[in-house]
Amino acid sequence: MTPGSRGSPGSRGSPGSRGSPGSRGSPGSRGSPGRLGRTQAAKLGLRPGHRVHLHHPPTGWALADPPEGLADAGPDGQVDLIIAFFTAAAQIAGELAGLARRVYPAGAVWAAWPRRAGGHRSDITDEVIRREALAIGLVDVKVAAIDDDWSGLRLVWRVENRPGA
Repeated sequence: MTPGSRGSPGSRGSPGSRGSPGSRGSPGSRGSPGRLGRTQAAKLGLRPGHRVHLHHPPTGWALADPPEGLADAGPDGQVDLIIAFFTAAAQIAGELAGLARRVYPAGAVWAAWPRRAGGHRSDITDEVIRREALAIGLVDVKVAAIDDDWSGLRLVWRVENRPGA
């Protein structure tokens, strides 16, 4: 697989690996399955200047069409958006709370899992992610195909858990 191509769920990098949010995807790629003409960046809510972290991305996975000016937030500290890749349900409970703290109070976590429609098998569904998210004060606001291999659930802090609520 070449840099900038999207990895499949079976081609994860090492647990500490991370992708660069500003990397370009495959040449000519318009994003991901779903609504015609809607780019991956638009689906994910990426904006110039966002601090982004890719958590456990598959080897070679990169955003298909990142807007100019994204900042790689690294593995620690506050971020606007995290795209977290999970291949087993057991990973979610141990990692989601820490990721949620990094986006508090107004950021989002995209919890991604292998797409069944892409021919992948996993014990993760949107219900598994939703159950873990609700238990820690997050709520899901969107589900989408991130690309041909990954589905994602966008999670944000419940309004009543934010400052001033």
